[in-house]
Amino acid sequence: MQLKNIATIVALTGFIAIGSASVNGFNSQSNQAVAKEINIMTVKTSQNNASVKEAKKDATGLTVSQKIEMLTKHKGMFGSGDELRRYFFGDLDPISVQPGGAGMVVNLYNKANNTTFAYCSTYDVVVAVKSGKVKMFEASEVK
Repeated sequence: MQLKNIATIVALTGFIAIGSASVNGFNSQSNQAVAKEINIMTVKTSQNNASVKEAKKDATGLTVSQKIEMLTKHKGMFGSGDELRRYFFGDLDPISVQPGGAGMVVNLYNKANNTTFAYCSTYDVVVAVKSGKVKMFEASEVK
């Protein structure tokens, strides 16, 4: 009877030792897998941050240079005023008013990208675009 008890105790101890070894091995592999996944996610996040910094696209999906290019392409066309407001909402400061367009033209300066836009409110169009702070455009540019 004592031999049975000893055999049972040895068998149970062996199972416990084997079970704990397999659990520790599983945890070790699991921890390594989690560490690899975290490393991969960190690399992807840093790559995404780098591409975001390069492009700096906003809700319109355009970069600042693309926005200015589109406004320059569409200047004098119906809808360019809406385009100007959509692209630079809240970023434009009026710096001067001058004759041109269908009466008066307002020169709006965006200091974030150092660009001045001449805007005719009568027809709601952008009539001129220049880089830098321009107080007065030439008359031929804002007619």
